[in-house]
Amino acid sequence: MRDIIVVKEFNLWFGKDHILKNINMNIEKNKVTAIIGPSGCGKSTFIKSINRMNDLVPNCTTDGEILFDGFDNIYKKDVDVYELRKRIGMVFQNPNPFPMSIKDNITYGPKIHGIKDKKKLNEIVESSLKSAALFDEVKDRLDDMALGLSGGQQQRLCIARALSIHPEIILFDEPCSALDPISTSKIEDLILDLVEKYTIIIVTHNMQQAARISDNTAFFLSGELIEYGNTSDIFETPKDKRTEAYITGKFG
Repeated sequence: MRDIIVVKEFNLWFGKDHILKNINMNIEKNKVTAIIGPSGCGKSTFIKSINRMNDLVPNCTTDGEILFDGFDNIYKKDVDVYELRKRIGMVFQNPNPFPMSIKDNITYGPKIHGIKDKKKLNEIVESSLKSAALFDEVKDRLDDMALGLSGGQQQRLCIARALSIHPEIILFDEPCSALDPISTSKIEDLILDLVEKYTIIIVTHNMQQAARISDNTAFFLSGELIEYGNTSDIFETPKDKRTEAYITGKFG
């Protein structure tokens, strides 16, 4: 399979704190890559580095390269960060729909990117909600406030919102941590459907979830990438004792 992201000797600091340390990693196109590791190990910071969300953090500095299709190193000064984030969408840990209607949540991004035709916008709303397995549940109340949806529905709405601008990669930062088991199962099923069209990178604390839905798994510890490979190999025959200790619950 072709690599869509190539990380080379990537380092990141928040002020004097060295958060990510010499990360080298190739991420395959149209695969689910899980990022696992204990709290504070740099998982979320790493995926936010892929679409430069950490630029919003004061005193954030980086070194090394992250190569992405058509961008070369995304940390070059002339990179259009808005275009980058259009191609690499993100879904956060807690559902964060905008305080507006379901429909307006979906059309927000397309409108910013210049789409004004009502027919086209309506098509985007329907296709995005269908892709997020939410359309049948909300098709008769698209003008209702998004905040009235259940937690699981809100998270799927956030996924639909990310899909509305047709990204190539979707970053998920613990998308199920605030959800009940039924909603979690729906999100997992959705990810397995989405990977046919998109590249998925997911941070998760749930070892069973990583084993269920990912093709490849990366284990982070104290800002370092300890081990990375095929998910079944990582879980069944890890090469590093620290990986084995983590996935068997001996720490973390």
